[in-house]
Amino acid sequence: MSTSTVRNTCTAVVAAVALTGIAACGSGGSGGGGAAEVANPIAALRLAQQKTSGAKSAKVEGTTVMGSAVSMKQSGVMAWSNGVTGTMDITYTAGSMADSMKQMGSDGTAKARYLHDAYYVNMGDAFAKQTGGKHWIEYRYADLSKIMGASGDAMKDQMQNTTPDQGVKSLLASGDVKKVGAEDVRGVSATHYSGTVDVARLTAKNSSLSAEKLDELKAQLEKSGITTEQVDIWVDKDNLLVKKVERGQMKTGELNSTVYYSDYGTSAPAEAPPAGDTVDFTQLIKKQ
Repeated sequence: MSTSTVRNTCTAVVAAVALTGIAACGSGGSGGGGAAEVANPIAALRLAQQKTSGAKSAKVEGTTVMGSAVSMKQSGVMAWSNGVTGTMDITYTAGSMADSMKQMGSDGTAKARYLHDAYYVNMGDAFAKQTGGKHWIEYRYADLSKIMGASGDAMKDQMQNTTPDQGVKSLLASGDVKKVGAEDVRGVSATHYSGTVDVARLTAKNSSLSAEKLDELKAQLEKSGITTEQVDIWVDKDNLLVKKVERGQMKTGELNSTVYYSDYGTSAPAEAPPAGDTVDFTQLIKKQ
């Protein structure tokens, strides 16, 4: 297995696994009636943010396209009562990530486990044949900044302090929110809200990164061509987020994420894979 194949594949996993529709968001707002009964869209979104954040866990299903690098489908369960934990099944359908996995003989599927201090990705038997029988890659959050710079710091910050209602807080922070109207989402009646978000400014509002790291991240975002995102969310009668769509444009192509949420309060157990079946990402790169 070549150095470039390992580096490209494993680094793409860092980006792709993080794009599961889980992003940083705190709680806020106050209780009240259903979303459809709240005339002010800001008040309705604050209520949705509070209810969704307080639900603590949910089933997650969606698709993500990240330019020419990643196109994937994902489904699983996530909990966020004390950092993010859970499991996710991922299928890479196109892009350089899928191509790299094919080069290793993989069918393009992977399994991810999220713990408080790290996440793990099972790359399958083809990968294990080239890593001494080890199927899982360990990505410790503390190592992300060393690997990815400011974007790694932002990812670490998000993945350790997250709930699924990023879209709700994004719209609240943007100052650009409009109520589109009532729509059906997989058989569930929901209210559609839409707005445009300045990506760099939003990260600054929702991050504990230093000013130096934020400047570095902004430069990275600008280099990739990302300046704004279109965010659409759908909230059901119980003030819970049921769908989120984020769209933007990078120099390498489209950034598009669609995520569905259901079964709030579901169990989302996760544990680290056996140490004997796990290889540390930083050690893997050093060995190559």
